[in-house]
Amino acid sequence: MLQPLSKLIPNFLQKKRKGVGIELTPNQINVAQMENTDRGYQLNFLVSKEVPEGIYSDGQITDPPTLADLIRENLEENNINATTVATAVPMRDAILNIIPVPAELSEEELEDVVLHQEAGLYLPYPLEEVDLDYQKLGYFTDEDGIEKVQVLLIATRREVTDTYLDIFEQQVGLKMDALEINTLSLIRTIREQLRQYPSQEAVVLADIEFDNTELAIIVDGVPEFNRTIPIGTYQLQSALSRAMNLPPSRNADHLQDITLPVSYEKAKEETTPLNPGMDALQRGLSELTDEVRRSVDYYLNQTEGVEVVQMLLAGPGAGIGELDTFFNQRLNIPTTQIDPVDALSLESNDEISASQRPSFGTVFGLALKEI
Repeated sequence: MLQPLSKLIPNFLQKKRKGVGIELTPNQINVAQMENTDRGYQLNFLVSKEVPEGIYSDGQITDPPTLADLIRENLEENNINATTVATAVPMRDAILNIIPVPAELSEEELEDVVLHQEAGLYLPYPLEEVDLDYQKLGYFTDEDGIEKVQVLLIATRREVTDTYLDIFEQQVGLKMDALEINTLSLIRTIREQLRQYPSQEAVVLADIEFDNTELAIIVDGVPEFNRTIPIGTYQLQSALSRAMNLPPSRNADHLQDITLPVSYEKAKEETTPLNPGMDALQRGLSELTDEVRRSVDYYLNQTEGVEVVQMLLAGPGAGIGELDTFFNQRLNIPTTQIDPVDALSLESNDEISASQRPSFGTVFGLALKEI
């Protein structure tokens, strides 16, 4: 079952412990362990293992036994002894909605209203086919002067949660302490960065993953809008490879070695044209920014009194050099690539390159969940 969001924020007063987070993606397994020391967060290890083609299809796990073997191998090869873990499902496999309910309800009444009455109005699936959780966010007075409380409703299809439970608990032999949404894990990692923005300012978080981009518009640390855009590193890498007559690659490292021209418009005007690969890559990124713009415009048209003031880029695709400048120029929104090592003031004995750091925001958030 999904964990209450109240448990997503680490308690700095609780007993110190080590936490292991495992992030599953269609092309990679990331494993991180942290502990909370007197000096702050310490990263004890961060390891990754490639996931070959055929284990996922259209973003869904289709070969759980082989994926479980890869998780087990990754732990054994790196001498990682873990009994419990936190992991996450992709945002596209989840539903998040903010719903208003009467403020005078008791906790028992609130649970009944949210999970058994209101939830069915927001879900495309029957209630018996989903796992649900909720968290109270804050109180407000509606236009009729009635005090209400906003509740974040979280839902995943039960077949998805059952797949993760089977992989980790039945096949790998790990107790799954938490199964949450990858975007919420990522938000935990950058929570201090998000706290600098007041309630009338929204932050757009674009998590550029393997075969999609998870987009969330965040206000007061809460994702008020989310959308999955079917453009990720695989689509970008494939466009580049086709243009250069190279075989396709599932590895995002090739993209992270690329630096975009500082000004795309200026580059197009230069006498020396862009090479075909760079041109194809930038066309793909232009399609992505166009989709982001549509989403932001839709959100703003549905929301009053909120201004989008910042865009944050995460995921393996965010490691492309000068991608923040590209987004800024295309969208006219101040843009930065997240640095989870810096965001957490994380101490580590291993050097993590600047281009790789945006890839690990989610797995760090999962490790934090376990601390």
